[in-house]
Amino acid sequence: MGSEGGIDMTELKLEFLLEEPEIPAEVDRLLLSFLKASVEKYSPELFGKLYTKKQSVMKTYCWSCYLPGARFAADKIYLKESRFMVTFSDADMGELFEFFNAFQLMRNIEYPMGGNSMKLREVKAKKIPEIKESELIIKMQSSLLARKNNTDIYYTCEDPEFSDTLKDNLKFFLNKIGWDEDVDCFSIVPVKGKKIVAKVWGRPTNASIGIYKLQGTPRLLDFLYSAGLGSRRSEGHGKWEIVW
Repeated sequence: MGSEGGIDMTELKLEFLLEEPEIPAEVDRLLLSFLKASVEKYSPELFGKLYTKKQSVMKTYCWSCYLPGARFAADKIYLKESRFMVTFSDADMGELFEFFNAFQLMRNIEYPMGGNSMKLREVKAKKIPEIKESELIIKMQSSLLARKNNTDIYYTCEDPEFSDTLKDNLKFFLNKIGWDEDVDCFSIVPVKGKKIVAKVWGRPTNASIGIYKLQGTPRLLDFLYSAGLGSRRSEGHGKWEIVW
């Protein structure tokens, strides 16, 4: 897992075409249902591993959406174009390859969504250079959720508990997947952070976007680039890009 041995990681770029230039406000539900449908069609075995266990499985993938000219209404998001893009990454390269194959099987198939439909037009693989620094300036591509473990309390970049909570989230995540890495040197500091309210399964939730300084071992940062930061990463939160 990660990019040990100097192997470049990869992320996937998905382009969807829409029948009408709008999508449901609950994008997390829409795309999770699409992910599940893709995986179930491709491999019932992988579907069982990821989605049908009696207890939830900690995922190593994350994704973010680019919605051109988005205008948000109560139950819909209106777009300037009849398309939108998703960036998808996974710290488990073998699993990412399986997702790539699963997405290929869904290309050009109409996927219904309440009186509208979307169609996956293209799947591209893009190389991500290996991270060799221990300090990065990053920009969130999707909202960052800092959740106090085992509660419904979410902190934002304006709260003093923010950085420690994200460190606790990271320890919990790595422990769950059995990945041994030093997180003592991990820190996240807002550079130009902004508090927002994000929809999480339809529920307004405190979250953060903007620019941050990340510190950690290069191996850890490399892993987090593909796996994402914070809570609910596999539901469209916590994906970031490097500014410098």
